[in-house]
Amino acid sequence: MTDAVEPELPRGIALAWGVAATPQRGPKREMSVERIVEAAIEIADAEGLGAVSMAAVAAKLGFTPMSLYRYVTAKEDLVLLMQEEATGSPSEASREAGGWRERLEALFGEQLQHYLRHPWVLDIPISGVPATPNTAAWMDAGISALDETPLTYEERLAVMLLVTGTAHWAGTVLAGYARVEREQGVGSDTIARNEDAMFRALITAEAYPSLRAAIEAGAFLDESDPFAFALERGLDGVAAYIAAAAEGRRGVRTQWVTLDDADIADDKKFREAQKAVRQAEKALRDARKLERLAAREARDRKARQRSES
Repeated sequence: MTDAVEPELPRGIALAWGVAATPQRGPKREMSVERIVEAAIEIADAEGLGAVSMAAVAAKLGFTPMSLYRYVTAKEDLVLLMQEEATGSPSEASREAGGWRERLEALFGEQLQHYLRHPWVLDIPISGVPATPNTAAWMDAGISALDETPLTYEERLAVMLLVTGTAHWAGTVLAGYARVEREQGVGSDTIARNEDAMFRALITAEAYPSLRAAIEAGAFLDESDPFAFALERGLDGVAAYIAAAAEGRRGVRTQWVTLDDADIADDKKFREAQKAVRQAEKALRDARKLERLAAREARDRKARQRSES
């Protein structure tokens, strides 16, 4: 057995863990990684992630961009540190909220609040799990919430992904609506009514029968929280699985979803064939729309004939 070789930490990861070497030169008293990150977050909170640049942060702090590079060597590292600071870590209250379900619900709520306070975090591209202290703390809290269950560690991670994924999607939607409210100066109820009116004008029962039925039922004006509902139903499934696992009944483990035909995606003839399929599918949708229209007109004619006879 050989000793594992310690990986060389990327600069941003090393900074997040506080193990990066500090610069030997530069305005150390006036500048620090913490101050740089704080200034960058202030810019992102006010103007969005796209407004953050090394030059913008340097200007806010009153220094040159080169001064920043002595502390944070790349914008990617700065964004990582911003994310680490903005997402925070789970509270002790969430770790002690009760049973596994209550703890996961508390973690969901806290994560969602972090996203709503700093919505620009949702714009950071996902390129893997950030190996940072706060990310590790969230994962640890999610896994530990399930310590008293018979779930394997792989299954606990999967449940944690259910919770964090729902929080991320809820944050994306709610932050988007909050932005519209600010920009248009309207409330959420007005936005809902406008959307409902738009759908009623565009969505017909002939073309989209199920969606139209949902509109008529007032689904888009309902004030209940769809994300809380989705999380609750997801956790219902987890509870059922835990009960089955306790009895020695586990389902078949599924594999990672892979992109179909990813290895030939750059082939010209394959792309042309895909384009032809899309065009054929569009033609089929158009034909079905014409069929529904013709059927409606036929029913109208029959009705007129019956009324005239």
